[in-house]
Amino acid sequence: MTNSADQSWTHAGHGLPSSEPSLNTTAIATGLQLPAGFAAIAGDPELGPALTTNLARVEKRLREAIANSDPLADATSRHLVEAGGKRIRPLLTLLCAHLGDASLPAVVQAAVVVELTHLATLYHDDVMDSAPFRRGAPTAHEVWGNSVAVLTGDLIFARASILVSELGSRALGIQARTFERLCLGQLHETVGPRPDEDPLAHYLSVIADKTGSLVAASGQLGAIFSGADEAYEPLLVEYGEKVGVAFQLADDVIDVTGIKVKSGKSPGTDLREGVPTLPVLLLRNAARDGDQSAVELLTLIDGDLSSDEALAAAVAGLREHPVTAESWVVARAWADEAIAALAPLPEGVVKASLTSFAHAVVNRSS
Repeated sequence: MTNSADQSWTHAGHGLPSSEPSLNTTAIATGLQLPAGFAAIAGDPELGPALTTNLARVEKRLREAIANSDPLADATSRHLVEAGGKRIRPLLTLLCAHLGDASLPAVVQAAVVVELTHLATLYHDDVMDSAPFRRGAPTAHEVWGNSVAVLTGDLIFARASILVSELGSRALGIQARTFERLCLGQLHETVGPRPDEDPLAHYLSVIADKTGSLVAASGQLGAIFSGADEAYEPLLVEYGEKVGVAFQLADDVIDVTGIKVKSGKSPGTDLREGVPTLPVLLLRNAARDGDQSAVELLTLIDGDLSSDEALAAAVAGLREHPVTAESWVVARAWADEAIAALAPLPEGVVKASLTSFAHAVVNRSS
């Protein structure tokens, strides 16, 4: 007999789906705005349809996982899911699963777990960063306040934890260690480098924890739950760590290029908020080494950027300074190292797509 608590549990979206997605899988994949590296697989007659079908399943399961019988919790939890996103992490899980048997049900569940974990961190990050927009929509804390936004992030992570617990102790361990790194990365970013710590090394460490760790876990879980060769796992972990860093480095450079980012984040936001990014850190190194143009530009960047005119001048100056081109070189080096980690993988669409994705993350304007 099912009691009321069990009914709430089911209504809250914890039950496994009993039917296939009713939406057209190709339409769903198109709506998810596949990154260029993943879009290349659409022409593969076997992997293309299989991946888009699993994407539809992931999207369906995401909505089931965050559904809640409580109206407020339901609305706040749906906020970011329905805002869309590229679903890079579950895409990596599904793609890497094609190194084994991607049709196994646990593969989709693992993909849902990594995206829920990512979504949970976004709620928390937006509160800590006082970000007004996420994916072009007002952030949850702007709509419901900081406390509700933080609790919603906690709730979504709890849902991810429930799902990952059903996958077994190994998956739970990967999830726990990844979440620990996510938290440590945010903590270290918040407090900044120690007096005796190199700011650039600190910055790269933060990125590795906040971005690289979950990207790495995504590929690893895809390999594990598809039954792929165990020898592939460390390769995918190294690839994920490095491509995740490359992705974030590219994001930071894009912030100072003067191009409007699709997320709704305006150029120079990081400059105005004093967030250390690769171009600014390299600029400080250049100033320390005697580059007078860097010294002059830092005077502007470290000054009052509250007006749009001052911010635009800082963005333009940094965009034209050699450190921005140098930053792209650094980002592409990380992408190249990610690709090199894939060398032992068998040749095929999976390896080619992972390689293409690594190139794509550092050759974009938004």
